[in-house]
Amino acid sequence: MSSLNEKDSDVEKVVDSSNIASHEDEFLDAHSAENKALVKRFDTKILPLCAFIYLLCYLDRSNIGNAKIMNSETKNSLMDEAHLTNGQYTVALMIFLVAYGLFEVPSNYLLKKLTPSRWISFIMFSWGAITIGLGGVKNAASVTVVRFLLGVVEAGLFPGLVYYLTFWYRSDERGFRVAIIFASATLAGAFGGVVAYGISHMNRVGGLSGFRWLFILEGAPSCLCSILVWFILPNYPATSTWLSEEEKDLARRRLLYNGGKHDAPALTWKEAKGTLLDWRLYLHYSAYFGVSLPFSSLSLFSPSIVAGLGYTSIDAQLMTVPPFAVAYIITLAVSYSADKTNSRALHSMALATIGAAGFIASANLPGDAYLHRYGCLIVAASGSFACIPSLLGWLSSNLRTTGATGFAIALNVGLGGATGQIAGVFIYKANEKAKGYPTGHWVNGAMLLMTALSCAILMVVYRRRNQLIKSGVSAPQPLWVF
Repeated sequence: MSSLNEKDSDVEKVVDSSNIASHEDEFLDAHSAENKALVKRFDTKILPLCAFIYLLCYLDRSNIGNAKIMNSETKNSLMDEAHLTNGQYTVALMIFLVAYGLFEVPSNYLLKKLTPSRWISFIMFSWGAITIGLGGVKNAASVTVVRFLLGVVEAGLFPGLVYYLTFWYRSDERGFRVAIIFASATLAGAFGGVVAYGISHMNRVGGLSGFRWLFILEGAPSCLCSILVWFILPNYPATSTWLSEEEKDLARRRLLYNGGKHDAPALTWKEAKGTLLDWRLYLHYSAYFGVSLPFSSLSLFSPSIVAGLGYTSIDAQLMTVPPFAVAYIITLAVSYSADKTNSRALHSMALATIGAAGFIASANLPGDAYLHRYGCLIVAASGSFACIPSLLGWLSSNLRTTGATGFAIALNVGLGGATGQIAGVFIYKANEKAKGYPTGHWVNGAMLLMTALSCAILMVVYRRRNQLIKSGVSAPQPLWVF
């Protein structure tokens, strides 16, 4: 591991002064008509499809939270028919995240090895089929096993999509695009509440309980759409038939120093070692760990949290919509601003602090302060979700090689994200419903403050490194982004 004024680690690509000038010229040309036209073509072909894929993925991942309370008044919920205790339900949530963390790194490797369209379509069909399988669970063991399998196949999607964007966009363009994809999770939370509200009225139709219809009807679209993804998801600019030779050349030049290369070699041991020993990356991971707890717990427990505000199980499904809808808008606005001003650290730090304030305020309110606690939930959800895309864009902007980028992104979402999400399934205790779940709110607030602190430290680290580069103390290289 190196100090601030030592040579960069193996993961970082050192270039000469002429290359830096060329690198800067590429940035100065960012607003040219050719650049804008090309990026617009990328946006049209890639972003809507990626966002839709992630929306389906997140619906299939988080609908277990809706199934938990759906039609509980008539004893037809997942908890009743699978005979789950609260502890067994928590284990089923946790085992998904264990699988999620274990399989993210190999999945990103396979995405590069097999091409994005083939790998993403394969895992998409798999998670859809497994979600449909959840509609047939009878006991705690079957729920746990099927959730583990779901974690295995879903593990590759989000880090894979973030990695995939590095083959198309420059570092100053990625944050907002990651936000568009990630915001599908908040949109899925809102949309999922509406869908669950409607499906809850199908209880006992065809002899099936509402939660079984929920899994079947939300899993089937993923299976069907995976076939289209195989054929229509572009792999790389250089292999896209809808780009002219001039556009392919521009796409290649745009990414010379801050993007992924489709023809770059697979991850080498030297790159892997350099990534694992680069201490600054662990500050990125700790920031993502902190925000992963509220991300996980709100996604899985928001129906229960809202039900704790005095709503019936059916109405609680519908009342989960506003927090996620507001968070969707805030996430896009914040990410656009972070990219526009090139200040991802500051935006992440500010939103994490705002989210923490929402959780801490809710934890201090009395259990029967329903309206105020609902307002705090909206603030907490907005702050928690909105800082995540900027954190991911910030990390990918400070990685120097294609192999290291895929590895570090997977480590960030696996080591930082999955471990945080595992912790998040334990913090909302069923016996605290009447008190408003103060333990969960306090823990989430503290974790978001940790995220803000990690961002502040990274800002100091990168500012210091840039000063050393500009003064000539460090080897010539592109400046660090923060």
